[in-house]
Amino acid sequence: MSTSAHRFLPGLSLRANFSWTFAGNAAYVGCQWGMLVVLAKLGSPEMVGQFALGLAITAPVIMFTNLQLRSVQATDARREYLFGDYLGLRLTTTALALLVILGIVLVSGYRWETALVILAVGIAKAFEAISDAFYGLLQQHERMDRIAKSMVIKGLLSLVALGVGVHLMGSVFWGAVGLAVAWALVLVGYDIRSGALILNPLPQAGGAAPNEGDQEAVLRPLWGVKTLARLAWLTLPLGFVMMLISLNSNIPRYFIERYLGEHELGIFAALAYLQVAGTTVVGALGQSASPRLAKYYAAGNGPAFRTLLLKLVGIGALLGGAGMLAALVAGREILTLFYRPEYAKYVDVLVWLMVATGTGYAGSFLGYGITATRAFSRFTVPYLIVTAIVIGFSMLLIPTYGLVGAAWASGAGSLAGCIMPIIILISIKRGNSDESTP
Repeated sequence: MSTSAHRFLPGLSLRANFSWTFAGNAAYVGCQWGMLVVLAKLGSPEMVGQFALGLAITAPVIMFTNLQLRSVQATDARREYLFGDYLGLRLTTTALALLVILGIVLVSGYRWETALVILAVGIAKAFEAISDAFYGLLQQHERMDRIAKSMVIKGLLSLVALGVGVHLMGSVFWGAVGLAVAWALVLVGYDIRSGALILNPLPQAGGAAPNEGDQEAVLRPLWGVKTLARLAWLTLPLGFVMMLISLNSNIPRYFIERYLGEHELGIFAALAYLQVAGTTVVGALGQSASPRLAKYYAAGNGPAFRTLLLKLVGIGALLGGAGMLAALVAGREILTLFYRPEYAKYVDVLVWLMVATGTGYAGSFLGYGITATRAFSRFTVPYLIVTAIVIGFSMLLIPTYGLVGAAWASGAGSLAGCIMPIIILISIKRGNSDESTP
């Protein structure tokens, strides 16, 4: 680690980081939901379904090739790798992701318009992945304010760009192209500049110039093959697990598109996105607490680690209960207000989705906990089991029970995704106890 680390911009407090992260996530996720509302109001459920399918196809690929590098960097308390290493690996894997998405489009057999939407969404996701590498740097230095501002700008531009594209051209494809342009502009115009602000050292006391050989302050990607291979090998299990987590949420959508069509997929995607309010809080708390959890774990402070993690899980359970109550009391009115009356007849699906969502919130917080341990090799098998459960329930329930069956399958996956992190944490604790035994 560089000796000039004290010259970096100081980090914010945990409370300040949470406030900024919550504000940024709220604005961004709200705008993401706004895009679905715009599609539902200006277009049709089929258009919503096309856009949702583009996200469902590209998300697992991007999640895998991202290798969860942002969380790995944010929890790199010992500074084992430089920012340039993370950026170099992210650029490499993002290029591979685009090739994979292109291959999927070529062999999938989707309609030409749907295939173009998938490609456009994939390109947008690639720009987002590169921005995410800079978010990891900012999160590592506990400067969530810079991330929040980026997310606000990106969210607003995304909403405007997609809405204008759909309104003027009458096509989801042009809306997705606008989305890609918006995310590229934010990357170049703000995120890279934020990285430079963090990494460019301030003048030392007495006006001394910073050390030009300070590798920690290098903004460009580094291409050391051995270093990148070692980092990729370290994070490969986590990338595989994140792909599985993404698949687990999207597998029901694949079956809906296959058995029920794009119209029903659009309905399901619109209903599922009503979890955004809770997701905003979960993301803000999890991202803000990740560096602190990692420091507790690295220092061997088990009580502090468990206390913070249990508080987070409790918040997740409360959020889930609130969402389910809102769906039961006012689900029909909410669906009519934000979408169209044709969505309101699916209020039973919304209730079951909120049940699944609440369980998923607790699982998400537990996921932040196991990521902080950096025991990535233990993650793969448990999450493979979760994927198998979701596939099995989707195959069994969706053809017979339609969208309600899809909600049940999502709930089964969320429950399994809550149990598996607990099993992983127990195995990590036992492994550490065995290692400390003389």
